[in-house]
Amino acid sequence: MKILIIDDNAEIASIIQKFLEIEGYRVTTARDGNDGYSAYLDFKPDLVITDIQMPGKNGFQLMKEIRMHDPKIKTIYITGHMNQFQSRLEDEKERYQADFLAKPFAREELMSLVSKNLGQGVALS
Repeated sequence: MKILIIDDNAEIASIIQKFLEIEGYRVTTARDGNDGYSAYLDFKPDLVITDIQMPGKNGFQLMKEIRMHDPKIKTIYITGHMNQFQSRLEDEKERYQADFLAKPFAREELMSLVSKNLGQGVALS
């Protein structure tokens, strides 16, 4: 299974990448919404994990563009400002079954949502 991580904080993206690679997922990262869109087109992930607030396109704008190619793409939003985006995130959850995590989050929280979105078994592809 392939996962794309988009976060303008390179340290956070790298930590998430390591967690997922240890579990056997193929992972690539991007530093903002524009790079994330290009990475999506090249990598064709099964799951997108994206920050909301980023330079250029924010996470919501990015996912709107990605959903033009794949309306059912699995998505996990991450943000340090949950209260600011709560209603928008609830709408994303209802409309697209998107999930979200508040920064900082525990490894177990992340892995639980990844497993929920991709199934329990890790498949190397």
